[in-house]
Amino acid sequence: MIWLAWRQIRTQVFVVYGVLAVIAVALAVTGPNLVHLYDTTVVHCAKVGDCATAQLGLRHTDRLLQQIGLLVLVAPALIGMFWGAPLVARELETGTFRLSWTQSVTRTRWLTTKLLVVGLASVAATGLLGLMVTWWSSPIDRVVGTPFSPSFFDRRDLVPIGYAAFAFALGVTAGILIRRTLPAMAATLVAYIAVRFAMLDWVRSRLMAPLRVVSAFNANPGPSSSGGSGLNSADWVISQQTLNRAGKVIGQNGGIGPNGSLGFNVSGNGRLIMTGVGTCPNRFVPPKGGSGRGIFSGSPSAQAVHAFQACANRLGIKEVLTYQPISRYWPFQMYETAIFVALGLLLAGFCVWWVRRRLS
Repeated sequence: MIWLAWRQIRTQVFVVYGVLAVIAVALAVTGPNLVHLYDTTVVHCAKVGDCATAQLGLRHTDRLLQQIGLLVLVAPALIGMFWGAPLVARELETGTFRLSWTQSVTRTRWLTTKLLVVGLASVAATGLLGLMVTWWSSPIDRVVGTPFSPSFFDRRDLVPIGYAAFAFALGVTAGILIRRTLPAMAATLVAYIAVRFAMLDWVRSRLMAPLRVVSAFNANPGPSSSGGSGLNSADWVISQQTLNRAGKVIGQNGGIGPNGSLGFNVSGNGRLIMTGVGTCPNRFVPPKGGSGRGIFSGSPSAQAVHAFQACANRLGIKEVLTYQPISRYWPFQMYETAIFVALGLLLAGFCVWWVRRRLS
């Protein structure tokens, strides 16, 4: 039965692993150059005072190969559609499964062998691709420094393996239930995308309880920096709220007012009026000819920032950052991988039960 399962997919396996071999050669040839460029320019850029140019040069090197990360993102969906969904659905459509069952092969052995042979081949292919991209992109990733961003987290290290296992089992499940190849492929794609979005938007940030940091309001315009709160630039900031003295939310993203804007104006007597807070106890004299409404747009004067900061301090305005520290990156990788592998195993178990009890 193992030999039969292998014969049915060997062409696809040769094609996929042939492409992986080509990608591996390209990454192996260009990877050392990226490491050398990082070591000779980015590492020592602070000494010459031009890190922006050094980092930009690294990020623009081998731009075409950098797009291989997109292949890691879509590979699990392709595996679910083209390897998982047709695995059983095609045999159900043509009726060839009955021939196997009359050759002293039990239903459980028939399906389990298919799941193991094709499933392991698909997971191994995705895992190899993910590890190659992770190794090659490591110098660029150290410059970008956003490990929790979806464009990084979903394409690196362990999680592509979990996605592939789940997508494959999802495709097999769709094929068994729908019993037609093309509808099963479409259903697999829709269901996989839905589950992935649910993980990204609702589940991932709750895998571990986030930390909270309360700090004094930063009067610099725009989103305040996290440096004053002791956060690392690679930490995952989930929310950033501005609170008044009573603890009521009056702003988002380090600002006061709707959409994180610094909503205030200056009255005729020089009083600062903050949106959602009230009138400041201190006064501010706007520049000659200015109305006071736009003094924080563009590059505000040091006098305006000082007045606004003094007002925020006297009114007790605080900022609350909710975040996941970068030290939790690997636990998040392992938890999410385990969740998708577990979902894949549950779906595989359901498929075995369905074939044994319900399929006729």
